[in-house]
Amino acid sequence: MPTSGTGISNKPSRGLLQAGFSLLELLVVVAIIGIVAGAVVLSIHITGPDRQIEHEVDRLRGVIDLLHEEALLQSHDFGVLFTQTGYRFYVYDYAKLAWAERPDDRLFAPHDLTVPLTFALSLEDRDVKLPKSLDSKEIEKPVPQVMILSSGELTPFTASVYRDRGRGHFDLTGALDGTLEVAGQGFDSP
Repeated sequence: MPTSGTGISNKPSRGLLQAGFSLLELLVVVAIIGIVAGAVVLSIHITGPDRQIEHEVDRLRGVIDLLHEEALLQSHDFGVLFTQTGYRFYVYDYAKLAWAERPDDRLFAPHDLTVPLTFALSLEDRDVKLPKSLDSKEIEKPVPQVMILSSGELTPFTASVYRDRGRGHFDLTGALDGTLEVAGQGFDSP
């Protein structure tokens, strides 16, 4: 083995060539990191607000905002009929003097909540008894509980979406002037 003038070898020794991690060791470390990351994500999801409920409330808020703007721009009166498991939008037909569904409009089509989410509705701080579903026989002549008028007024309401009544929920609150607010209730802060 050649050595330099100082007596130190220029070639690395055999022990230094093998100073790395094996593929198996790297796989074990990656698996452990994956398990820890998965546990953290699951614990955040369990302790944080329910994203599915928040998504449903945000969707409803967006559609009501659009209807509010359309009511002002096109001078139509709209209504929202809530059930325990969904909602449907209507437009008032002044020729027939009745509420009618909006034909061929996917955005304003009837919407069912994903199971097991449910609605609760209160008008003027009074709970409203909601039909079970949009297909319910209780809905022969639909009369929406919430109206969005062409004058810009909105029936004041609070629609709450629950997964489990004993746990947290999200509220969508509408004011007379058409403003909408979303608030989470009963969730522990993460």
